Amino acid sequence: MKSFFKILVAALLALVVLGLGVYLGYRIFAPQQNKNQVTAQVILTALRDRGFLVTQTYIFDEPVTITKKSGSALSNFFFGQTITARGAMEANLGIDLGKVSTSDIQIQADKIIVTVPKAQLFNVRLIGPLDVQNSQGILKRLLENDNGYNEAQAELSRIAEESATKPEFVDRATESARTEIARLVGYIAQGKTIEVNLK
Repeated sequence: MKSFFKILVAALLALVVLGLGVYLGYRIFAPQQNKNQVTAQVILTALRDRGFLVTQTYIFDEPVTITKKSGSALSNFFFGQTITARGAMEANLGIDLGKVSTSDIQIQADKIIVTVPKAQLFNVRLIGPLDVQNSQGILKRLLENDNGYNEAQAELSRIAEESATKPEFVDRATESARTEIARLVGYIAQGKTIEVNLK
């Protein structure tokens, strides 16, 4: 009777050890598909972490002349003003990835399609010194002296913005953005074809 009890306990112990071994083996060696599954939310989070993705930078260095006339030649002599300025302006274009939503990301069996907005201007800023030459009428210099610096910088910014947003520059920035986004998503979803479309 004692030997039968020992055999029963040993058999039950062997079953418990075997079951535990099978369970641990499954947990260790089971496919990790769910843990590493790429979802639209995973891709969206990775893209939004980049914020505004600058893909093209242009430098514009053109002189500007601002002439302020106040009527007749005599009036211009006293109150006229001519500002001549030159400075390098940097214009950055790219895509605001904050505007991408989960509905813009489609996941298929072997392909991921991401739809993004067209590139737009991010900012324009002065890089380096701004050289301003200011010629003012006699009374203007005495009564309303203005060095013309702020007005010159605003005009240079306006011209740089106008130039940077021409279709050929925007198209180049958009194509660069599509390439960069495909590369970023490719890091997350390795082994899948990445297609980037425009809204």
